[in-house]
Amino acid sequence: MSGRTHARACPERTCVGCRERAAKSDLLRIVAVGDECVPDHRGTLPGRGAYLHPAVVCLDQAVRRRAFPRALRVQGALETAALRTVIEATP
Repeated sequence: MSGRTHARACPERTCVGCRERAAKSDLLRIVAVGDECVPDHRGTLPGRGAYLHPAVVCLDQAVRRRAFPRALRVQGALETAALRTVIEATP
């Protein structure tokens, strides 16, 4: 025996809003398309991604901290209106 467990560890990511670690499947991947933050539900859009809890509280914290341009390595501010409507519609 090598001492390793046979259970697969699920990947974890950090929410850019609240800075808490969570399972990747519990977070929403965000990518920058042009000057806009776009949700990537399937996780297949190209480019650098940032992860966020699908909650308005975390979105507000990320916007207030200017976390999206930093996490996505983009110059200038990013538009989050479309992202907000998607998160508000999420139950």
